[in-house]
Amino acid sequence: MYSREIDGRVLTLSPSGWTYERTFVLYDKETGSLWFPDDGGLLAIQGKYFGQRLAKVLFEDTVWSKWSEEHPDSKILK
Repeated sequence: MYSREIDGRVLTLSPSGWTYERTFVLYDKETGSLWFPDDGGLLAIQGKYFGQRLAKVLFEDTVWSKWSEEHPDSKILK
């Protein structure tokens, strides 16, 4: 998971249709920059943000039963 914020703006990321090293390349709809995941986050490999990164964010991969046990006040939106 990655932050979508850079230089005070929030980017809208989508699949570009391209792959590199068997990994999907994303693009942002605001500038058309291409983003590739690497160890430091999402690296801009083309476009306005070339060479900059969107940082990784912490996340937890779990199932609802475990999550609701640990966070009993959580609710599901429908």
